[in-house]
Amino acid sequence: MADTAQEIKTIPSVRIANEVIAVIAGIAASEVDGVAAMSGGLTGGITEMLGKKAASRGVKLEVKDNRVSLDLYVVVQYGAKIPEVASRIQDRVKEQVELMTGLTVSDVNIHVQGVSFASTEDNSSGNPASSES
Repeated sequence: MADTAQEIKTIPSVRIANEVIAVIAGIAASEVDGVAAMSGGLTGGITEMLGKKAASRGVKLEVKDNRVSLDLYVVVQYGAKIPEVASRIQDRVKEQVELMTGLTVSDVNIHVQGVSFASTEDNSSGNPASSES
């Protein structure tokens, strides 16, 4: 019976899929003020046309020896200070990925793919022509 008790005490390993890490990073980055969208590139656009919008859009990652290196592709809002937004994204993504996965984040590289000129007033009213009345 001693052998059986020893087997029960062993802790099973937990594996986290790369897609899960990418979703955590994508959501964390999207929540930062100044981020208009995550940029998925050509394949992301095709995926959205097919009706499959993924939360991992705009995130590429590499996991090696429990260390994660992330590349995030973002579109910032017009008027936002890009260096400040990028720094906040790095801090938020690192914090959330480490907190939720227990992995160590070694790099968070931000790639600004564009600037969104859509105003929040036009988006909140639901009618783009309403601001001209």
